[in-house]
Amino acid sequence: MARSSAPRRRRAAERAGGARIGLALAGGGPLGAIYEIGALCALEEAIVGLDLNALDGYVGVSAGGLIASALANGITVRQLCTSFIEGKGPRAEVIKPALFVQPAWGEYVQRLAALPALLARAAAVYLFDRHSLLAALERLGAALPTGLLSNAPLEAQLRRMYGAAGRSNDFRRLPRRLVVVATDLDSGAAVPFGTPGWDHVPISEAVAASAALPGLFPPRAIEGRWYVDGALKKTLHASVLLDMGVDLVLCLNPLVPFQAGLPGRHRVLGSAQRHIPSLVAGGLPLVMSQALRTLIHSRFEIGMRGYAHSHPGTDIVLFEPEHHDPELFLANLFEYGHRRALAEHAYQRTRVDLRSRRTVLSRTLARHGLALDHATLDDPTRRLLGRPRQRPGPARAAARTLARLDEVLDDLERTLGTV
Repeated sequence: MARSSAPRRRRAAERAGGARIGLALAGGGPLGAIYEIGALCALEEAIVGLDLNALDGYVGVSAGGLIASALANGITVRQLCTSFIEGKGPRAEVIKPALFVQPAWGEYVQRLAALPALLARAAAVYLFDRHSLLAALERLGAALPTGLLSNAPLEAQLRRMYGAAGRSNDFRRLPRRLVVVATDLDSGAAVPFGTPGWDHVPISEAVAASAALPGLFPPRAIEGRWYVDGALKKTLHASVLLDMGVDLVLCLNPLVPFQAGLPGRHRVLGSAQRHIPSLVAGGLPLVMSQALRTLIHSRFEIGMRGYAHSHPGTDIVLFEPEHHDPELFLANLFEYGHRRALAEHAYQRTRVDLRSRRTVLSRTLARHGLALDHATLDDPTRRLLGRPRQRPGPARAAARTLARLDEVLDDLERTLGTV
């Protein structure tokens, strides 16, 4: 399924002298990276003139920072699919799941070494300062690790990848603007690595800092400051690109709250979507997942509305999973075992999304020298991984026809909504 660079060069040539285009990628752990790879593969092959390695700017947060930094370094999204989803390719190129699940042994040892002194202080507080036992035990909180897993293996792998010929681990040497956002733990401020004053930090370090989700990964130390996940401050940080004056921003957001009680629409043939009547039946994991997604997405929606008012002359096109799609919602943020199926699902759902709003999207894309490839988009045999699908039998053909009718009706509804 690998694609040569010739089609991408033709597409870039067709857009030569046209609009400035940027890509903004939100986070979401390994699951977010899986979704973004599948979705980006669908976008690049279905949009004529779009070369994801030749955009005018990239901004990424957490897992989105990993994908954005790879694209800005000339690594194609198909190569990312091969290395991250399929686990194939040269050893220096493969991003293995094991990179994300290494215990933070150094953090454990450091905290354990501090335990005797902390116990002594807690005892002193209880015996001599006459505080409650609970207040004394609070002093032992400093013995708890700040993260369970180490992101050092990921940083080392990215350093190797970006140190290869034709690539760079230096923001200043990239041919395209790249910004990776992290959060300063001690101030709560968003730090845009890659912008002046922050562009001397190695890209691999910035990505590791941006992906340091509190509780899972320890904060990342860079020049005496501690950094954590960039999503703590803002979900997408697309304003970085808007302030650069780009004309079109493509945004991908992997995490959305789930709408229970609704059957999934436009069911992708061959998938096994499940109907979820209520999330409470799933217990604490589903309730916490929904709470996290709802908090993140509510802030994301506020940001998107703000962008529309602050930069009315810029087109912003958002791609994210359907809110009633159970396949991605039920997958754990650190889901690895089913990454091929999840990437395929993201790829096919993005194709459905493109078809369901093709009229409005075609108008928007045309303003920037881009166009939808309708033949590719309507090809029912297209797959991200493996062999092309066989032409469906009568029953499946009928189901596909009904699904396409839904897409046409959705497209009509969106078109009428813009009139």
